[in-house]
Amino acid sequence: MTEGRVVTLRYGMRMWVVQALLLLGTVNVGSVGLAAMSVSSESGNQVYGLDTIVDLALAKNPVVSLAEGTIEQQKGQQTAAGAYPNPTVGGGGGHGMLRDTNRAGSGSSLDRQSLTEYNVVVGQPVEWPALRAARQRVADLGLATANVGMLETRLNLTSQVKVAFYDLLLAQQDADLAKQNLDTVEGVARIVKARVKSGEAPQFESIKAEVEVLKARQQLARADNLVRISRVAVDTLAGGALGPTYMVHGEFRMLPRDLQIEGLMARMMDQHPTIQRLLKSVEQSDWKIEFERQARVPSVTVNGSYWREMGREAFQGGLSIPMPLWYRRQGEIAASLGAKRRDEAELLRTRNELGRAVYQHYQDVRTTAELIDVFDKGLLKQAQEALRLAQFSFQQGASSLLEVLDAQRVQRQILLDYALARHDLSVSLARLEQAVGGTL
Repeated sequence: MTEGRVVTLRYGMRMWVVQALLLLGTVNVGSVGLAAMSVSSESGNQVYGLDTIVDLALAKNPVVSLAEGTIEQQKGQQTAAGAYPNPTVGGGGGHGMLRDTNRAGSGSSLDRQSLTEYNVVVGQPVEWPALRAARQRVADLGLATANVGMLETRLNLTSQVKVAFYDLLLAQQDADLAKQNLDTVEGVARIVKARVKSGEAPQFESIKAEVEVLKARQQLARADNLVRISRVAVDTLAGGALGPTYMVHGEFRMLPRDLQIEGLMARMMDQHPTIQRLLKSVEQSDWKIEFERQARVPSVTVNGSYWREMGREAFQGGLSIPMPLWYRRQGEIAASLGAKRRDEAELLRTRNELGRAVYQHYQDVRTTAELIDVFDKGLLKQAQEALRLAQFSFQQGASSLLEVLDAQRVQRQILLDYALARHDLSVSLARLEQAVGGTL
């Protein structure tokens, strides 16, 4: 009668363990698709989505203010380029006296006359029209380059925010899986200790179970630390507007339809802000060369003056023309030609680099999408089935409880690899958008 009760107790304990493991395994599979699995464990924290964080970054990040400052600077230079040169006004004055000797008879006397004398001289530089037009064109293109530079800044910042967001999302999922694994291992360890205490299992199984608990706690500590590091990275990009204890919520991206390399390359060449900025820089260099060439023609200064002196009053006019006899801006022209050559080389290099980046990230997207397809079509189910068979074998007494833990560990690793693959696809798509120059 006692042996029958012991067998019934052992069988009932095994059935309870198997049911608990099956329940935990089911929770793990269903949790992979959640976007904010750790939010429930840290209730009260502010939760942000990707679009909100991108908006905060574009509003708070200092690089945007830097680009705005560049635009304001170019607007000032545009205003200065359209200004006319100021006139020069000079003058002088003083008290003048005329001495004359008048003789009458044998005597003589000295006749003195005095008058306030002054003069006014006005000079107005008259700029060479072609020189003025070239300078204004250079300033206009400088402002246009700065405006395109703002688009480039926003594109790069948005891509950085997306990558950091997906890193944090993956870290949260890793931490959640680690927490679930710790709960499972701790539950199993309690059961193993009960079995050892009742004499069903040797003492060595209890030691091995404690080792598994320590490993699970270390994995959770590393995962939580990665969450904190990733959270700081996202908050830095958002200009410190998120705080230290927020959480993110969202989903990893899926492969867009009709993603063709030819269309991506054409979009990159036509609309990428970096290429547009460099094209305008080359055009600006052309006008800088024209400006230096037109600067060889001297500007004329028109002068006008009024003179009032003792016994004399005059109006005068004239021209002042510098004579470029010894130097005709050869150095400035050569420097401008060199700057244009440098800008053209930078444009060619950027096109090649962006083309390589588009092709590389496109291949990364395709490869990662195929890997995710392998997970979706069978690998996840196979891992779950392997865990179920291990649990059934344990139920029949053909395997140990630690073998069931091994199956649980393999399933967790597959779930983590699946989340990592989806993370890599999202990151590759974000970097592909950065290389193309816009959303896909």
